[in-house]
Amino acid sequence: MPRTAERHLRQMQAQADDFIAIRHRIHQYPELAYEEYQTSELVAEYLQTWGYRVERGLGVTGVVAQLRRGSGGKRLGLRADMDALPITEATGLPYASRRDGVMHACGHDGHTAMLLAAARHLAHHGEFSGTLNLIFQPAEEGGGGARRMMEEGLFDRFPCDAVFAMHNGPGVPQGRLVFREGAMMASSDYATITLHGVGGHGAEPHLTVDPIVAASSIVMALQTIVSRNANPMEMALITVGAIHAGHANNVIPQTAVLELTIRALTRETRELLERRLKALVAAQAESYGVRAEIDFRRGYPVLVNTAAETEFAREVGIGLVGAEQVVRQGPAISASEDFAFMLEKVPGCYLIIGNGDGAGSCAVHNPGYDFNDRNIAIGSAYWVHLAERFLAAP
Repeated sequence: MPRTAERHLRQMQAQADDFIAIRHRIHQYPELAYEEYQTSELVAEYLQTWGYRVERGLGVTGVVAQLRRGSGGKRLGLRADMDALPITEATGLPYASRRDGVMHACGHDGHTAMLLAAARHLAHHGEFSGTLNLIFQPAEEGGGGARRMMEEGLFDRFPCDAVFAMHNGPGVPQGRLVFREGAMMASSDYATITLHGVGGHGAEPHLTVDPIVAASSIVMALQTIVSRNANPMEMALITVGAIHAGHANNVIPQTAVLELTIRALTRETRELLERRLKALVAAQAESYGVRAEIDFRRGYPVLVNTAAETEFAREVGIGLVGAEQVVRQGPAISASEDFAFMLEKVPGCYLIIGNGDGAGSCAVHNPGYDFNDRNIAIGSAYWVHLAERFLAAP
């Protein structure tokens, strides 16, 4: 490990307890998308105390903190997400959520604490020349907070030459860093299909137009888009997550509703899935004599890490934790992330830090999940090391 990286890790380990305590405080009072008022105020107050120029309210509850030092012209963006999920916590931890039905089940409390820890160190001891922009984003969990901040002028008011973000990864050994050049996370689109038939008595199906039969056929037919239309070498996914139809066993309902998620790892496959889904549903509906309404909603785009920035991020990771603790080109992930919007505008890299594997490891979006506090030191040291190298004095 290079001397500078070793020093960064040692320094962040020495202050880790302060930010573990902050993480626990945020964890106890989780807030949903665009409701992160308490969290964003806590973040903003710390950053102001440390000497940052702080902008509140970008994207409703977003916070951007800027620190300029020296004469360097480069501009760096580091992003952490702040929102929680509508899940009832079941960890039994002493710092468990105190808000019924809301918990930090994805580790955004940890992401926020890691970036705050790096922020304090960089403000007091950072050796760099240029502009550091710290982006604390609301509403990652389906709310499109990244896009909202951008629509309200994020990169116009705080230009960045590159932007980076980090997410914890359950199932990956604690502290291991995973990188991937190119498409790393899938797009996520959604569709609601409403089939309108003619209801009636279950004993007289010939006097009805049954939307349940049509819905059943559509569920099966949709799978052929993935198996027969999409390139088998490229990831494509269509999942019917909910079917709503009828209330009694002897009544054929008037309508049936299907709820879908659609995911892809390339823009081309994403377009194909939307086009074929609409055509197939229309044709299937007509064949059964029902009328189909398709409400197709674009979600998050494919998250694409740019080559130069990913290689830079890898080298920072290797310098910090050693090559044996770095996965240079990890597998793509079928989940989605709205940091993808930022990467459509600015080059950069999204990386994974292992949250732990083996016994006790729990997936995100699970009532038993908790962020691994041992990552506070490693994650914050990574941000410090990356910032100082990216904004190295000319």
